Amino acid sequence: MKQVQIVNQTSPFEGAITAGYCRSFWCKLKGLMFRSGIPENWGLLLVEPSDSIVNAAIHMVAVPFDLGVIWINSAGEVVDTAVAKRWVGIKSPKKPARYILEVQPKHLDKFHVGDQIEFVEI
Repeated sequence: MKQVQIVNQTSPFEGAITAGYCRSFWCKLKGLMFRSGIPENWGLLLVEPSDSIVNAAIHMVAVPFDLGVIWINSAGEVVDTAVAKRWVGIKSPKKPARYILEVQPKHLDKFHVGDQIEFVEI
């Protein structure tokens, strides 16, 4: 799986977050299901073809840990953030998004609505 480094150009932070770049239907469907946890400075970047609220929704079926979720539109702007609780239904962004970054919840304080995000291939 291709990997990218997540760079917050608006509010730079210490410690890089690396994310798996997940674009295929099956990769996005599986997401982080059936894993025991998520590594400290790692995440999963789900990539949709275009900005959408419906297509940017995530499910927490078979995800046994909470997630920090950052929704980013095609212009690279954070449009919403939330904590997705383990095993609890579906979470959708308030505004259309193309990218869904799933990380440990403690990383949510590094991202704010309006921040400009860049993905650097590594």
